[in-house]
Amino acid sequence: MSEWHLVASAADIKPDEPIKVQVGDDDIALYNVDSEIFATANICTHAFASMADGFQEGDIIECPLHDGRFNIKTGKALCPPVEQDLKIYQTKVEDGTVFIKV
Repeated sequence: MSEWHLVASAADIKPDEPIKVQVGDDDIALYNVDSEIFATANICTHAFASMADGFQEGDIIECPLHDGRFNIKTGKALCPPVEQDLKIYQTKVEDGTVFIKV
């Protein structure tokens, strides 16, 4: 059963500067895209790199190892070498606090 988990302050998630959080066994990256918070699995589906260490530009995150890119909003793999999409998580912000459904 999925539950909402408090993970961060929205103010701590700057545009184009993803952060990593841990919820139980889930390693998650948080992103600020146009003042909206999104969450994906933090580990690249190709080379197991931390997406929070990647390069964010708008709604695209680039893996720091092999330049594979994903759409942050959908998790969709956009170009080789990545082929498998990133898992995405539902988020909500209440009173400046970010929650993720896991």
